Amino acid sequence: MDEDTAIINSNTRNEKIKDFFIKNKKLLISFLVIILVLLMGYFAFAEYQDKKKIKISDQYNKTVFEYSSINKENTKSILIDLINKKDSTYSPLALYFIIDNALIIEQSTVNKLFDVIIEDVALEKEVKNLIIYKKALYNADNSDENELLEILKPILNSESVWKVHGLYFMAEYFYSKNEKQKAKEFFNRIVLLENANQDLIVESQKRLNRDISE
Repeated sequence: MDEDTAIINSNTRNEKIKDFFIKNKKLLISFLVIILVLLMGYFAFAEYQDKKKIKISDQYNKTVFEYSSINKENTKSILIDLINKKDSTYSPLALYFIIDNALIIEQSTVNKLFDVIIEDVALEKEVKNLIIYKKALYNADNSDENELLEILKPILNSESVWKVHGLYFMAEYFYSKNEKQKAKEFFNRIVLLENANQDLIVESQKRLNRDISE
């Protein structure tokens, strides 16, 4: 008796499953088609991204390899185009090459290129913070304290590994301007940091003891 009941229950379940698939055949087929399309789109996009990366890499390497004083303008134009492609690897490298070789003299133009990378390129958090720090270094000689603090604000207000570097940069900036009280404030902030770069903490303490002691 129990065996007959089990067979009946099993047949009933099978019929229900069969009926479900028959009634929802179109929906299930549509669902499978959507899944296949999404998978094909994903792999196609990944392949496109890989090819795009290789093309940008080749363009950067070729431009840098062929650079000379004769083709500065052409090099500059290509590198600006690479920056605007917003590639996480080669856009920063293109900007560094421009700066290192003084291909663009106008500070405002270089800052706009920095902003493209900082604001529009998909970068890891600490890589972005490093670029912000490099922007501050680039502007150090021709910007006032408010401008430099504004550039460094995202780092100084964070727990980034670059925070101590930003603080030390500002401390040395104020010290070079003979604004020792402001320098002292930044050096003091450094020595109070936990898990920061120990060399900079030691250097800051030396500055406080040797050069800014009261």
